[in-house]
Amino acid sequence: MMKYVAYEVKDRLAYITLDRAEKRNALNAEMVQELTQAFEMADQDDAAKVVILRANGKAFCAGADLAYIQDLQNFTFEENLHDSQQLRTLFYKIYTLSKVVIAQVQGHALAGGCGLAAVCDFSFSVPEAKFGYTEVRIGFIPALVKVFLVRKIGEMRAKFLLLTGELINAERAAQMELINEVVPAEDLAGRVYDFAQNLCRQNSGQSMALTKRMIAEVQNKSLEEGLDYAAEMNAEARGTTDCQKGIAAFLNKEPIEW
Repeated sequence: MMKYVAYEVKDRLAYITLDRAEKRNALNAEMVQELTQAFEMADQDDAAKVVILRANGKAFCAGADLAYIQDLQNFTFEENLHDSQQLRTLFYKIYTLSKVVIAQVQGHALAGGCGLAAVCDFSFSVPEAKFGYTEVRIGFIPALVKVFLVRKIGEMRAKFLLLTGELINAERAAQMELINEVVPAEDLAGRVYDFAQNLCRQNSGQSMALTKRMIAEVQNKSLEEGLDYAAEMNAEARGTTDCQKGIAAFLNKEPIEW
């Protein structure tokens, strides 16, 4: 039983919900561990094809808990390193999950909370939400999220967000390609549900998993290495059951049910 995170599956969608509304869903060590556990559950859950990360309360996630930040001041380097590696594990787990992850951002996503939204494959937000990485304003650094953010939006935009610490609204976040779409609050859950269901109905789960893996790995390869890797993945994909099923349906002019 998790204390700060809820997990449920409905209509082939795994919902992972931040459930610490009284603290604006701020992150502490236990919450990071529970989120990692929840994503591991979703990864192994055959009943779930797409994962939705959402939150209860007014804020999506306000970043690190203030009491938690105070405790860190008394940590040794080794303790801080271990703690940082826990957040590293969570971000890496989300980014490399074999299933598509969608952030449903119903409120402010700040610092580590903005990192959570950014590391998801897709993010949908209400217009009222604010986004930003405020770490530099308290003498800290947005270290882990930087690795993913530069990949996602490029160096120039990442520098603006990470070095200024400024907060931006959802419309600006969409313009910077930090999030995908801005949706009125009353339509957010329905829009995310419909988007996720389209992925479930129209796309092969095995194909989406392989494509996610390739996107994560190909960026660090040279042109020739990338092409060699792509050729290998192409050959691997042809042997999957989903590919065999899809090609057979296409050739027989039959609808494909994923």
